[in-house]
Amino acid sequence: MKPIWKYVLITFFTTLVLGYLAFSIWYFSGRGKDSVCRKLEIVMTESNGHQLVTKTEVAQILEENDLNPIGKSIKNIHTESIEETLHKNPMIKVAECYKTPTGIVHIRISQRCPKFRVVGYGSYYIDTDRKVMPISKNYAAYVPVVSGRAYVSSMTTKMFDFVTFLEDNPFWNAQIEQIFIRDDLKIELVPRVGEAIILLGTLDNYQSKLEKLRKLYVNGFNVVGWNKYKLIDLQYKDQVVCSKVGQETIKPVVATEQKKDSIIASRL
Repeated sequence: MKPIWKYVLITFFTTLVLGYLAFSIWYFSGRGKDSVCRKLEIVMTESNGHQLVTKTEVAQILEENDLNPIGKSIKNIHTESIEETLHKNPMIKVAECYKTPTGIVHIRISQRCPKFRVVGYGSYYIDTDRKVMPISKNYAAYVPVVSGRAYVSSMTTKMFDFVTFLEDNPFWNAQIEQIFIRDDLKIELVPRVGEAIILLGTLDNYQSKLEKLRKLYVNGFNVVGWNKYKLIDLQYKDQVVCSKVGQETIKPVVATEQKKDSIIASRL
């Protein structure tokens, strides 16, 4: 008898489970077709502290395009149309939309992340994907600023790499406040400390140029002071040419001794 009862119980529970699954599929599929959207859930993912678009703005975009799902039949809500419309917003990187049988439409927004701001021939951001993005009307991102004769082609290539280098280096990230491109395309750096302008020149060999300046900061300016100079020129090989306030900027005639740790060629 025991084998028979065992077989009966197994058959009973298997039938019960299959029946429940079939009922669930029928119930929720039918309910999904007839139910209406009762709630819109918008989630904004992290974007390094920047908030270039808000939940209110997302909801407004849907309202303006007759895509507000609340009160509409679930079966008539087209998530693809919602995603396509939201992707037209230049601040939105990815928009994902899905609906549930319980009447909730979920929207997940990933924002674009500005890396630095360009102020020159127009005003715009370069994002972390090396693409141009417009300035937000409602939010100003606290990012490095590149101004002057800035061309988009160089902003998304060499300048992007240079800004990345500054950001990844704790010393320079704390020192450099702004980058200015002159009419002759030479680059000046505006430091956070001191009044001197740093003339980098071109972006060629910028790592070695800044290493010379770092040594000057550590071993020179900490001794003689920060505010005596108006210009720090890094364009010369193995030299840093400094000009005092009120002094004409001329390259010294006498070259400094060439050593690996030589840091200053200065008109003191």
